[in-house]
Amino acid sequence: MLDVIILAGSINSGPLRECSDEHNEAMIKIAHKPMIRYVAEALLQSRHINKIVIVGSEEIKSVFPEKNVIVITSEESAVQNLVKSLQYVDISHKVMIATSDIPLLTTKAVDEFIAMTMDDGVDLFYPIVPMQEIEKVFPNIKRTSVKLTEGTFTGGNLFVITPKTMGGCIRKVEEFVSFRKSPLKLCRLLGMKFVVKLLLKQLSISEIEEKVSELLGIRGRAVITCYPEIGVDVDKPSDFLIVSAFLHKPA
Repeated sequence: MLDVIILAGSINSGPLRECSDEHNEAMIKIAHKPMIRYVAEALLQSRHINKIVIVGSEEIKSVFPEKNVIVITSEESAVQNLVKSLQYVDISHKVMIATSDIPLLTTKAVDEFIAMTMDDGVDLFYPIVPMQEIEKVFPNIKRTSVKLTEGTFTGGNLFVITPKTMGGCIRKVEEFVSFRKSPLKLCRLLGMKFVVKLLLKQLSISEIEEKVSELLGIRGRAVITCYPEIGVDVDKPSDFLIVSAFLHKPA
């Protein structure tokens, strides 16, 4: 069984402020329930999940009476939160990381993703979702996507890591995160040849896996999942409206 870390430290000071005045994004209500409750419930119902550690604000404790859910106070950055939360999980086994803004997550999606991450020779599994699968269910939703030789994909929001191998690459992860909005710095980090192939839509999944593994000094693998709920996060008002309408629909 896996322990799960849910990163829920984002303050509601961005675009979602238009939708809710909650202090923490994870506590924004959709269909009368905080976003993070949807995520945690999908995880808790999985037979593969042991306990959940949530890194966020103190107020999150009020919506989690479960004994196998621990809430700890968040730090300034997502990387710092990850490092801190690893102290509360069993690092002798693989650990799942989830974001708090995927309220469409289902237990079936969780179970099938975990089933694809059992290879002990891989240190980091990260999901990619075919855009055609998302557009089947949410034709009007806007997602950042990349066209690869195998198709067009968007990134997912569940990850499985081997904690014991991650210590040496935390600094590199933080560097990558800080450079993500600076094309020039990102090119220096990734290499111009890689970036050019990406822009020309000539990159393959295996090349991305190789680059991630090279940069982090671990073995990474992309997992293709056809569950749109793993790739649909709520980070802007248009997402909020689409997901709210979906969750309000009668069963």
